[in-house]
Amino acid sequence: MSKLLLRNHAPDPAGRVHHVTPESAGWSCIGFDLYRLEEGMTVSGEDADRETCLVFVAGRGAAMAGDREWAELGDRMSPFEDKRPYAIYLPQGTPWRVRATTALELAVCTAPGLNGGLPVRLIRPEDVGASVRGQGSNTRHVFDILPESQPADSLLVVEVITPAGNWSSYPPHKHDSDDGTAETQLEETYYHRIDPPQGFAFQRVYTDDRSLDEAMAVENGDLVMVPRGYHPVGAAHGYTGYYLNVMAGPRRAWHFNTAPEHRWLLAPV
Repeated sequence: MSKLLLRNHAPDPAGRVHHVTPESAGWSCIGFDLYRLEEGMTVSGEDADRETCLVFVAGRGAAMAGDREWAELGDRMSPFEDKRPYAIYLPQGTPWRVRATTALELAVCTAPGLNGGLPVRLIRPEDVGASVRGQGSNTRHVFDILPESQPADSLLVVEVITPAGNWSSYPPHKHDSDDGTAETQLEETYYHRIDPPQGFAFQRVYTDDRSLDEAMAVENGDLVMVPRGYHPVGAAHGYTGYYLNVMAGPRRAWHFNTAPEHRWLLAPV
């Protein structure tokens, strides 16, 4: 099995399913944890050197972040409900705690806190930008949770819904070198969900010289790490795909480079 693919599995006693650190991934920036909590379970954290974005993927919970508290957050029980998520941004050194008030799927996204000083911020569904990218079988629906237009030190966080049979992160593009406004160097994780859950999607991660070239069948709840290279996703016929993207790198901007041989796909129809 690919070292870039982390399979879905039963939660550990704390409710954690996935645990990615810069050390475990062999890169510099991104940390990612995915929790599936039963009602009444609590998870907490604090990192002196890293900023955090908590994403309520599905379900509801009470939350505390620094000196702020919310009795209940979360407005969807599935990421396929066509509702934008709740999220919380926390600067480095901020303690947080979430208690599940229903079954709760919680993503904990972290990256280096470079400057600090930003406030804790509740990101409500109405604060999340929605857009449609592509056309035809390349159409997908995007929710910008923490885009570069909103304050943070390193993190970029986005959700994407790929309709059944469609492609996403396509035409193949990469962001693994620093080249001004042409391209930025960003690591990336993809947390995948599939509807109905017995389905699957495909993701390929590859470089121009094919020194990295891996194609993976991803199932509901799997996680793919993209350290470099192109990384297109295809959803199988009959199965809608969802993924939560976390990106971070030396410079907080999303500039990507489409594979030269596939740029003809960008031409107006």
